[in-house]
Amino acid sequence: MTRIFTRLAVATLATTCSTMALAQAGTPATAQAETEAATSDDEIVVTAQKREQRIEDVPITVTALTGARMASIGVNSLSEVAAYIPGLQIQEQSANNPGFVIRGITSDNGSSQQGARVTLYYNGIDISRSRGAYQDLFDLSRIEVVKGPQATLFGTAAAVGAISLVSAKPEPGVSGAINGTYGNFDRTQVSGFLNAGNDVLAGRIAFAYKYRKGYVRNIAGDANVPNQNQGGVDQDDLNGQDQRGIRGSLRYRPSDSITADLVLTYDGQRNPGTAFKSRAHAPTGGQTGDYGYAELSGSPYSAAVLGARKLGLDRNVYDANLTITADLSPGITFTTVNGYRKFDALEVFDADGGPAAYLEFAEDAKGDQWSHESRFAFEGPKYRASVGWNAFFENGFQRVPFATEEGTYLACSVTPAYAPIRAALNGAGIPTGTGCVAPNGTIPATRATGVLTGGRATAIPYAAEFTNNGNNDTYSVFADATYIPVPALELTAGARILIEDRQSGYSSIQPNSVILAGLGTQTSLLGTANTNGNKFVAEKSFTAILPRFNALLKLNDAVNLYATISKGRRSPVVQLAAQRTAFGVGPNLQVVPQENVWNYEGGIKGRVGPFSGAASVFYQTYDGFQVSVTNNGVTTTQSAGSAKNLGVELQGNLKLASYLSVFGTFAYIDGGIGDEAANGVFAGNRFRLQPDTTASGGVILRLPVGGATVYATPSVTYRTKAFFELPNNPAISTPGYTLVNARAGVEFAQGRYSVGGFVRNATNKRYLIDAGNTGGGFGIPTYIAGEPRFYGVELGAKF
Repeated sequence: MTRIFTRLAVATLATTCSTMALAQAGTPATAQAETEAATSDDEIVVTAQKREQRIEDVPITVTALTGARMASIGVNSLSEVAAYIPGLQIQEQSANNPGFVIRGITSDNGSSQQGARVTLYYNGIDISRSRGAYQDLFDLSRIEVVKGPQATLFGTAAAVGAISLVSAKPEPGVSGAINGTYGNFDRTQVSGFLNAGNDVLAGRIAFAYKYRKGYVRNIAGDANVPNQNQGGVDQDDLNGQDQRGIRGSLRYRPSDSITADLVLTYDGQRNPGTAFKSRAHAPTGGQTGDYGYAELSGSPYSAAVLGARKLGLDRNVYDANLTITADLSPGITFTTVNGYRKFDALEVFDADGGPAAYLEFAEDAKGDQWSHESRFAFEGPKYRASVGWNAFFENGFQRVPFATEEGTYLACSVTPAYAPIRAALNGAGIPTGTGCVAPNGTIPATRATGVLTGGRATAIPYAAEFTNNGNNDTYSVFADATYIPVPALELTAGARILIEDRQSGYSSIQPNSVILAGLGTQTSLLGTANTNGNKFVAEKSFTAILPRFNALLKLNDAVNLYATISKGRRSPVVQLAAQRTAFGVGPNLQVVPQENVWNYEGGIKGRVGPFSGAASVFYQTYDGFQVSVTNNGVTTTQSAGSAKNLGVELQGNLKLASYLSVFGTFAYIDGGIGDEAANGVFAGNRFRLQPDTTASGGVILRLPVGGATVYATPSVTYRTKAFFELPNNPAISTPGYTLVNARAGVEFAQGRYSVGGFVRNATNKRYLIDAGNTGGGFGIPTYIAGEPRFYGVELGAKF
């Protein structure tokens, strides 16, 4: 897929010659030059339009952060980075379930049958499939965010924008760095790189290891907790981290006109479980707050049914990328970008959020992707153009096994069909529904099987599984041209024409309930159609034309105005499930129409004296807006009708002195489903995961003192209230909050060595990162607490 390259001039890199700045670490002379250049203006160069341009000359909204700038602020995960980019939110419920939000539009569905809205690129290759998208941030050259529909430039998944991660490439010479941090919760991070080569052949290897204990105590299986419900497996504390990554890169330049880059990456997680915490089902001791301890251990049958005895994530991602660029003649360039990505992930989670063996799930996701794109770029004094083709092949698989104990499930369920059973249990003195776990954390529901079977059994395990898969092939051609009638005016038009073949598969295994059979009902516990392992398949093809139109007016050499109109599209969903018919069980096919968006945008960007910045205003209209709804553990997509989105984004940087600068961002979004009766229960709802106002700001200090440099970067991020689901529910939301972060330390020996400290969420603010979740689909929502205060020390060395 198309690469987005961003180069920041030495001035930008100078802001962050820090212990964590792996991407830009170099020789002591380089470090000294970066420090001296801190008074220079920032000059950002991008190739968002398939050619190198200053960022102010690009007629679309682009934000770019180098690895060095991220290190200076002290962020090293996707969610942390997003807080400093206007219009971007990234939710990391887990590495297996990230949510990418650009201008209020979320892409996080894990179904293999559904396409993405937000394109995530890694070295020019689309990696947007949710379960394979998460990528650790180490030894990065830059992160770039292009906002607004960008299908013409960046592919069909860029319905509302694109996020590009670009790793540091090999370069001539020998250099290296190693950095380490240690903090509370045993937070341990080690990363580094080694680079060697010459102008013809250079190689680079980089790595990172990140470990942290969970910040939510999990008492399940803890021998120190008296009267605990679940013995057996001693579970890990929740919301921790255990991940590792390694990347090898090779750059070959046989001549000045040819460059070939090969990048091989492994990214893996062995993280403990996610803290889905219930407000209704208390752990032993009765603590039900969102921010206290939890008692989550899954099912006693987890190892056999779910694939692992402990809650947590086991995920592996393998990625290969080959990019070749050739200057064919003056003004003509050919580029080919080729990639392969494979992922497998097993995540075991306790969806009911409490001590009962009620809703115990896992997600087994696998996939592979092949991508090829080639393009020619042409440049002349009065025109620029590019033309090319793309092929993208994706095979995805998602299996969701479910484990429970029959009596416990029937007692805890709030499903209306089981009301008579709950009444019988209540008559026997067993609380049911949300009261199936007592306020002190004991579980009266464990007695339900004995009552319902007349004492013939005390526990009856139950297991089911749901499987979906998607084989999606996309072929497209694209062209983009810019006409320059006078030096101050540029007019651009482009389009992508695509053909999609989308094949979906579905199967399930749902045995009939033993207890319900004894009561005269032959059905599964979940009550949905059982294919008994038989796979249904459906296939559909679609075509689309996605255009864009841009204009750029240069007010002077440093300040420009721009305007854009572009169309985005989220692919139709070939949504396949099962249904009961007069002849048994058959396929239930629903083709959810494509989601279309038109984006109208204008802005100003540039530099005036010591200030550089940008401002944009956008208005978007949607039809066929797709939403995901979960019921009984099954997530389906449906059309919510029309939607509109109006917003403003601002960002700026001001150099106050040779050693001091300040930065800030602001975004306001007024977006949601249209308030028309035709939009049903979604009418008038705000977009999920999107606060209406976000802001960030900070100070970058780099003060030479003797032969050393003192650095400090305090920063603040702010966001208003956000809903986590559609339809909006005040109980499934988080109030607004402010987080305070800081880094500070000393570099010495001309930048070779450094020592410092960091703190994130310095005020220990309590907030939620998600609510509702799978438990919400069963009438028992769960809540995930955000990170508490993290602090520690950091050391670095480079050569």
